[in-house]
Amino acid sequence: MGASASPGGHWRVGEGRRFCSSRALSVRELRRWGRTQELGFSRGGPGPCLPPPQPPLQPVASPDAPGRLLPAALVFRPNFSAPRAAPELPPPPARSPRGWGRRGRPRCCLPSALRDRGARPAAMKPSWLQCRKVTGAGGLGGSLPGSAAARGAGPARRAYVAPGPRGALGGRGCRSLSTAGGGGEYKTHFAASVADPERFWGKAAEQISWYKPWTKTLENRYPPSTSWFVEGMLNICYNAIDRHIENGQGDKIAIIYDSPVTNTKATITYKEVLEQVSKLAGVLVKHGVKKGDTVVIYMPMIPQAMYTMLACARIGAIHSLIFGGFASKELSSRIDHAKPKVVVTASFGIEPGRRVEYIPLLEEALRLGQHKPDNVLIYNRPNMETVPLAPGRDLDWDEEMAKAQSHDCVPVLSEHPLYILYTSGTTGLPKGVVRPTGGYAVMLNWTMSSIYGLKPGEVWWAASDLGWVVGHSYICYGPLLHGNTTVLYEGKPVGTPDAGAYFRVLAEHGVAALFTAPTAIRAIRQQDPGAALGRQYSLTRFKTLFVAGERCDVDTLEWSKKVFRVPVLDHWWQTETGSPITASCIGLGNSKTPPPGQAGKSVPGYNVMILDDNMQKLKARCLGNIVVKLPLPPGAFSGLWKNQEAFKHLYFEKFPGYYDTMDAGYMDEEGYLYVMSRVDDVINVAGHRISAGAIEESVLSHGTVADCAVVGKEDPLKGHVPLALCVLRKDINTTEEQVLEEIINHVRQSIGPVAAFRNAVFVKQLPKTRSGKIPRSALSALVNGKPYKITPTIEDPSIFGHIEEVLKQSS
Repeated sequence: MGASASPGGHWRVGEGRRFCSSRALSVRELRRWGRTQELGFSRGGPGPCLPPPQPPLQPVASPDAPGRLLPAALVFRPNFSAPRAAPELPPPPARSPRGWGRRGRPRCCLPSALRDRGARPAAMKPSWLQCRKVTGAGGLGGSLPGSAAARGAGPARRAYVAPGPRGALGGRGCRSLSTAGGGGEYKTHFAASVADPERFWGKAAEQISWYKPWTKTLENRYPPSTSWFVEGMLNICYNAIDRHIENGQGDKIAIIYDSPVTNTKATITYKEVLEQVSKLAGVLVKHGVKKGDTVVIYMPMIPQAMYTMLACARIGAIHSLIFGGFASKELSSRIDHAKPKVVVTASFGIEPGRRVEYIPLLEEALRLGQHKPDNVLIYNRPNMETVPLAPGRDLDWDEEMAKAQSHDCVPVLSEHPLYILYTSGTTGLPKGVVRPTGGYAVMLNWTMSSIYGLKPGEVWWAASDLGWVVGHSYICYGPLLHGNTTVLYEGKPVGTPDAGAYFRVLAEHGVAALFTAPTAIRAIRQQDPGAALGRQYSLTRFKTLFVAGERCDVDTLEWSKKVFRVPVLDHWWQTETGSPITASCIGLGNSKTPPPGQAGKSVPGYNVMILDDNMQKLKARCLGNIVVKLPLPPGAFSGLWKNQEAFKHLYFEKFPGYYDTMDAGYMDEEGYLYVMSRVDDVINVAGHRISAGAIEESVLSHGTVADCAVVGKEDPLKGHVPLALCVLRKDINTTEEQVLEEIINHVRQSIGPVAAFRNAVFVKQLPKTRSGKIPRSALSALVNGKPYKITPTIEDPSIFGHIEEVLKQSS
């Protein structure tokens, strides 16, 4: 019995034959079932992801790759004269669960109490392998949409197939060192990730399925970018959808769609997602989209947006999702930069109190730009008028799906770009973050258990927008990779219909963990300070609240703990990293009650340090530049689309050998990170560097203030002095003059007179992006009477005019 491989198929466990199937095997399965005493591997084969091969047998020429030598055991010698009996499998060797035993055999995964007696749990009898039907080019049993049998292709034949990899719903296999939880594990895992990143992430990569194992775990071919799982081949859509169905979990809920703006709720199973995604992949291929082409997605928070992301990933196309309602000028610049073959959009988006017409915005963007896509695929939202199609260019979603043929997954290299995500930048060119497929899949799957402490099957809700990195990582890919149910919410924390909306969703859908931005919590608190609306709901399954996207002040944190009655954990990451840099890794035993104000400890793989401008490491509690020692772990960006020079200059030139986060903060003695502000948000007051974030936290800790932004105002004597823009809570009856006096005294006591804080203005609202961030550079320019730019991501640009009037009156 041996393992076989082919350029277009998966590594399989079988009879030394070449199989071509949509069933991928994890590297763990290759190790566990594909290595026996008589099996060797080809030169340049799986590499460090597998243990050293046995002494090679007499090599012969490979039938698939001339000049490549294979052990005799792997050569395809067809013999159809009679079916062969299944070979006897040796019992699992009774060894330690960690690593590999002598002679290249996998060690046993039994508990020590059973292992010491040489026993085997009854659940593992009679064999660790299952006999399944495998088609010539399709899925297991040929029953899935898009499988070979479903298309009437080729006769089925029997082969011995290993069970699904651990990490999928219902998966079986050894427990991975990189995903196990428990007290005290964090330190061990972090140390291992820094000392031997190849071994650490190689183990994490065993939790997903690969068409072809990698030859090298880590390689710095194009510094400062790091390549992970070199020459490995996979498909992230297969890992997110197909493999769970093959493990018998097709009827489990994949997506809960909750849209208070349209009064719509729906549950969508993994099978239903696969049917839609595979057909949509067929539509894209039919209209000329192939591996490596780009597709722009311009859609609201609806399941069809997720289907499009997954369909692109299924065929190896690179998607660039731009959140619905983005202004025509900015949309045009992104279309020109990405040059999509197809644009996929919807007829309308729904915001509280208004309907956004997407087609006129898109038409104007195409008129302004140079690049013209071949086709525009339009999804007409139900119960709304149908938009007219442009002849020869536009395609109707429903018509195309009705006649579509399902399409199988296309294997891609680990470094193949999954998506381009445009983020804010100071240059004229759009800044498109490029995400590599393999490392991203490995990291997201690992974080769902190790950071967020979730088990497959639990309900997860990331209350963000699909157009932001949180939406990509933790609405779409992360939860589905890990076999969780993800909530897709088309609504707001307040106003859809009220401040009890989040509590309703948590209770109604049995959410285990929520990820949101502190600004959403502040909005709820401002509207309902006593959380009276929230107390109507029973949150029996709710375990943890995670916040990120901006600094979470202690007052907001404590209020959240009180009203949600669960641990509230702040963590920190960036669009460029795609997953947390620092966090309380509760799946690895980190505390659920860390010190207030921190953003967690360094996530394994991220060697975070605090340096001054001369690259000297600072002591605990000294404010400095937050940097990450290279290499960056899997999942981090591999570059900027069509702008590698800016990639090197922006992130790696200031601190050679490090990734510059461009954030400022400090670490305490226990390794907790306190992110205070962006580096350019540090205010220089008479030679003293004061963090705007520290002043904001002090102001917000005064019970009268619901929201606050601090910027530096030019001063002829001190250079700059801090100015606070404050939003008062609705239940405050004190005069603004009295509140200002109290806040000034409060900041003086908590920070000291060095902050020179003595001025604040009160506004009805602060401008925020759709991800909840405050546009500080624009506010700073406004406060100092300079020209400012309102970015298209601002939800309500009219707030700038209101603040300008308030500043004029106060002066």
